[in-house]
Amino acid sequence: MSETYFVPCGEAETEFTEKRSRFIGRVARVESEAEARAYIEQVKKRHYDARHNCWCYVIHEGGVVRYGDDGEPQGTAGQPMLNVFQREGVENAVCVVTRYFGGVLLGAGGLTRAYAKSAKDALDAAGKARMTRWARLRVGVPYPLLERLTRLIDAHGGITEGSDYGADVSVTLRLPQAQTEPFAAALTELSGGGVAPEPLGEVFLPGARET
Repeated sequence: MSETYFVPCGEAETEFTEKRSRFIGRVARVESEAEARAYIEQVKKRHYDARHNCWCYVIHEGGVVRYGDDGEPQGTAGQPMLNVFQREGVENAVCVVTRYFGGVLLGAGGLTRAYAKSAKDALDAAGKARMTRWARLRVGVPYPLLERLTRLIDAHGGITEGSDYGADVSVTLRLPQAQTEPFAAALTELSGGGVAPEPLGEVFLPGARET
């Protein structure tokens, strides 16, 4: 598995009707197989009266990939749903597509298209964000420089986590790893060489929504 991958930005639900069958797609971000299984069971309980609750999930840690057709013909539901996430490079995701049968058979091709569409619609609604490595830093500046520091953080794609106010202001922030050196150089210029960032370690987190 690649270290760079996408995750859903949040949870989403979409719905459409195909030949009188209702397809309700749901996508959510999860961090473990247990969390994915719990989400699937939650949806199944909510839609206990549906003919099918087909599902798939992809977990980055350990490269876990699972899917289930829940009574649909083999290969027409869970696998096409899973293919959507694999094509999009999305992991740490669970998807459940609920089908209320409308009385008209769709055939293998029709089912495959419908389940793939439902998964893709739900993923598009949730959006996706790229997991990236961030550097956590602490910067102490005099009060007169605080506003300019805030603009500097924004200009380098950073996020302020918190501030402590004392004789000076101590700002804790995180930056995309690639921005740490340009930020340090800009901070040196801003402060006339008087301020340098203190490294606090790294974290692996999603960035902004990309789609």
